[in-house]
Amino acid sequence: MAKEDIVEFDGQITELLPEGRFRVRLENDHEILAYTAGRMKKNRIRSMVGDRVTVEMTPYDMDRGRIIYRHKPEGARVGGSPRPQYRRR
Repeated sequence: MAKEDIVEFDGQITELLPEGRFRVRLENDHEILAYTAGRMKKNRIRSMVGDRVTVEMTPYDMDRGRIIYRHKPEGARVGGSPRPQYRRR
């Protein structure tokens, strides 16, 4: 493995911690400490307990990682609620 290699895992956020950190349970039932990647901070993507996320980790420290993607929930719509339809009189 080269030094630049990273490993990606999918997981679910189980706990919010101070200073922008999260406890994430990976699909293989391993719990890690993760923080939000800079691109997610820049685009103001919020993560909450229960969100499915993709975490990248270095092979040297398998207890810490960086959240790089928050998966959209099933059935979620882009744009929020629809505008109300008003009738003309």
